[in-house]
Amino acid sequence: MRGLEQLRKELAERGYSLRLLVDEPLSRHTSFAIGGPADLLLSAREPGELRELVELARANRVSVLVIGGGTNILVADKGVRGLVIVNECRGHAVNQDGMLVAQSGALTSRLARKTCAHGWAGLAWAAGIPGTVGGAVVGNAGAYGGCMADVVRWVTLMQADGTVSRVGADWLDYGYRASALKACQHEHRPIVLEVGIQLRPGDAEELARKVEQIVGQRRVQTPQGHCAGSVFKRTLQYPAGFLIEQAGLKGKRIGGAEISEKHANYVMNTGGATAADVRALIELVQGKVLADFGERLEIEIEFVGEWS
Repeated sequence: MRGLEQLRKELAERGYSLRLLVDEPLSRHTSFAIGGPADLLLSAREPGELRELVELARANRVSVLVIGGGTNILVADKGVRGLVIVNECRGHAVNQDGMLVAQSGALTSRLARKTCAHGWAGLAWAAGIPGTVGGAVVGNAGAYGGCMADVVRWVTLMQADGTVSRVGADWLDYGYRASALKACQHEHRPIVLEVGIQLRPGDAEELARKVEQIVGQRRVQTPQGHCAGSVFKRTLQYPAGFLIEQAGLKGKRIGGAEISEKHANYVMNTGGATAADVRALIELVQGKVLADFGERLEIEIEFVGEWS
């Protein structure tokens, strides 16, 4: 605990005390509305703050977790030890060559809408995708025929030793909902500070119509409520939701967690669900699909926090 106490002291000395939250329930910061307390929690509003907070935590040997919209994670009921940083670095701009330079806390859906409205094509597919562009970069988020791998050209990263470097798209080694970043354990994962996304000129009115069409489709097809989006990746042959539905698991519940009746690849917090409920339901689905069809469902969301 000495590291935490020293970190709190240093944060206060640097003017963060009014924003510092102690034992903050992470259920307030995730789309699942699930998660135990963070020892310490702070928001970072610009990249310099983000770097400073990470450096302070590491200097005091306090573990640090950076989250964005909290939309693709399941936080343990015991919470997260150390410092959790909520990335609110939202800055972004498009240069004359169509390069969108966005800070990692910029909201993906907002970037999609705004760039399309200004006649820049390339991100319409991302309209309605929750979370931040940093998280989208890590997970190679995608929908409606597009994904981050199609448009990301470079990323600025803060390494575990504090150095900052820019890497090209090849370094990210993108695959289906996968990247070199996602393959790293959270405690060793470089932190995304900024991303360069290549756009191209388009017709603003046509792009606006496409955005509204995609948002409308998402509204019809996507369950509304507390969830983390698609839980499983599709297999080589089948969408995960199809296999789960064929296994007869729509509506299956454990505690407050339920397989959505609307889309079987969504696990919903119907009220009062714990992380343990959700994880148990995920494991039940994996076991049933494997037994029925011989298909291994790979998890798309990430488990974070103290699970032991």
